[in-house]
Amino acid sequence: MALSQNSRIYIAGHRGLVGSALWREFTAAGYKNLIGRTHAELELLDQNAVTRFYQETRPEAVIVAAARVGGIHANDHYPAQFIYENLQMQNHLIHGAHQAGVRKLLFLGSSCIYPRLAPQPMNEDCLLTGPLEPTNQWYAIAKIAGIKMCQAYRRQYGCDFIVAMPTNMYGINDNFDLENAHVLPALIRRFHEARVAKAPTVPCWGTGNVRREFLFSDDLARACRFLLENYSDEQMINIGYGEDVTIRELAAIIQRVVGFAGQITWDTSRPDGTPRKLMDSTRLRRLGWKPTVPLEEGIRRTYEFFREHGPARK
Repeated sequence: MALSQNSRIYIAGHRGLVGSALWREFTAAGYKNLIGRTHAELELLDQNAVTRFYQETRPEAVIVAAARVGGIHANDHYPAQFIYENLQMQNHLIHGAHQAGVRKLLFLGSSCIYPRLAPQPMNEDCLLTGPLEPTNQWYAIAKIAGIKMCQAYRRQYGCDFIVAMPTNMYGINDNFDLENAHVLPALIRRFHEARVAKAPTVPCWGTGNVRREFLFSDDLARACRFLLENYSDEQMINIGYGEDVTIRELAAIIQRVVGFAGQITWDTSRPDGTPRKLMDSTRLRRLGWKPTVPLEEGIRRTYEFFREHGPARK
């Protein structure tokens, strides 16, 4: 479908890390009819509520950026919530979009859908070629189901539903909760609180030797707008930065940005997770998109947001 600036676009999860970046991006691009609902306004776990919402608002396009997300600790401690809530939300949003005649839908997955020991960098053909990382398998299984659901609705009903796989995200409106956050925002908070308290050390999980790729949320939002406007294919497409760092290197960058003068210690009794997760984003780059925000600059922007809004902002 061809979008116009008057198209009604529903961004599910518009207040989260990814959803808020999407809202900023589409607003800046001149889109005038964005639709958003808070959790209090629309319970995505309630199929009837989602059906009524679609009937009332009649969006022309939908971006599924709503999900139950978290780091290793949250995934490991709340597996039932991660698989149930993600399956339910995406089922209601995708099936409801078909029923309501939504003309285009973009479903956002996650790099954790790829096998734990997938060849690096991981391209789209790696899906379902090996065992998943055990610490986040519940979330990954739900996301894989969402991928296949979009592909199935495209095959059976001709729905223009597309799927994108972002790498590890960070940025404005991130979750800085130490129990549930992903590694980058959690480290920002730990180093900040250690600097304020003049603590001698900051403890970090694992060995620090695993490698991760990080993409600033505003770069992802640009990619999503690009895909919604230009992409229509059954095959999912990766969205990555193109480079990765070890967690030790990440910690050193955050330490420098925050200005913590103490030492970093590593708790090797804690899990590392997947050894490496680097996305092969060749297909998307060939279409004309590339990231623009370097890692340290993005961390600086994220830290500025944290300092302004504090850890309670999610």
